[in-house]
Amino acid sequence: MTGAWIFICGPSGAGKDSVIAWARQDLANRPDVVFARRVVTRAMQVGSDHDPITETDFHAQVANGSLRWHWQAHGFFYGVSEHYANDVRAGRLVVVNGSRAHVNDMPVSPEMRVVQVTAAPDQLALRMNQRARDSASSVAARLARNALFDGMQTDFQIINDSSLATAGQQLADYLRDSLVVQQD
Repeated sequence: MTGAWIFICGPSGAGKDSVIAWARQDLANRPDVVFARRVVTRAMQVGSDHDPITETDFHAQVANGSLRWHWQAHGFFYGVSEHYANDVRAGRLVVVNGSRAHVNDMPVSPEMRVVQVTAAPDQLALRMNQRARDSASSVAARLARNALFDGMQTDFQIINDSSLATAGQQLADYLRDSLVVQQD
């Protein structure tokens, strides 16, 4: 049985981090689902799902092949360790909090699936403004950027416009269903 990389991506404000965290908790007793921890050239913040790294160390890891996936978005560098490839080879699903631009540029592969978490534009704007990480012009730019990904190929889509439990359960169910399909 071969595993797969499950890239979770979507626009800023869609609630990807929260949906992934909900599914991670729901699937905590499933060793066949691994939630990859990213390295990011950004300081830790409350609720962060990454390990901070300096740009110098990040580029060294890229150069020595330590990162299986890496990309740049919103002024930061992101990476996922090469060691997670062992989990995929062992038949596990490896869930990656990814970037739409990075995923969109990747070649199609049977070992890669894309789940998009999204929400209505007014919800996205509200959530970005509530987290107070971006200026008004940055929020507008992020919303405008979403048009670049209209029609992006995905394997599953979650509309996160209602409760977090609903969206989180959809992701957890998709992951469970993916494991059943792999075993057949």
